[in-house]
Amino acid sequence: MRCVIIAGSPEADVDFIAKQVKDCNYLICADKGYEYAKRAKVKPDLIVGDFDSYNGELPNDCEIITLDSHKDDTDLLHCIEVALSRDYDDFAILAATGGRFDHTFANISTLMYLDKKGASGEIISEKESIRFLKVGDYNFDNCKGKTFSVFPFACDKVNVSYIGTEYCADKLDLTAEDAMGVSNIFVSEKASIKINYGNAIFIINQSINQ
Repeated sequence: MRCVIIAGSPEADVDFIAKQVKDCNYLICADKGYEYAKRAKVKPDLIVGDFDSYNGELPNDCEIITLDSHKDDTDLLHCIEVALSRDYDDFAILAATGGRFDHTFANISTLMYLDKKGASGEIISEKESIRFLKVGDYNFDNCKGKTFSVFPFACDKVNVSYIGTEYCADKLDLTAEDAMGVSNIFVSEKASIKINYGNAIFIINQSINQ
C-alpha cells in the first residue's frame, strides 16, 4: 500500500510531483504541500497541517486534519502517523528537502522512524533519492553512472561492503566524524551495497555522470 506525501519545502518541481503521484494509493499533503498539489493539478485524499505555511482556501471535498501550532511532532510526521494507522507501509515523500536545514534533517529522520514502525520510505526529488539503510543487502540495477553517498546515521559508525562501484569496499568502517562515504559511483548495471552493522542514510543522485 503506497502512500505519497507532498511536504512543504520551498524548493519543489511541480512537474516532477505530478509524475510521482500518478500511481499512488493514497495522497497526503502536509500544509504547504497542498499548494504544490493544486499547481500539479492533483487531488489529495487528505490534507494535514497547522497551516502556518499555507493560508489559501482549502477544498470542501477532501478530508482535512487541522493541527495545533504548538505540537510535539512535525506536520510530516503527523501525516506518517495517520497513514500508518490506515495500513500504508510504503512511503514516497516529495518536496521534503531544501529550504531550512533543520526541517530537511527532521524529514530525513522520519525515514528511520518509518523503519522502526516496519514500513519503508524514500525522500524523492528531481535531483536525488534518500533512504535509510539498516543491516542487510541492497541491490541496485540500472544505476550505472549515478553518484551515491553513504553516511552513518544515529550511530558512531556503519560498516559497509560495495560491489560494482568505483570505490569498492569490503567491511569498511564509515565513521560519523568524517565524510569518507561521499561521492562514490555505480560502475556496473548490477551493483550492491551491504550494511554489515550500523545504520546509514543513503543518497543517490538522479543524474548520470558522463
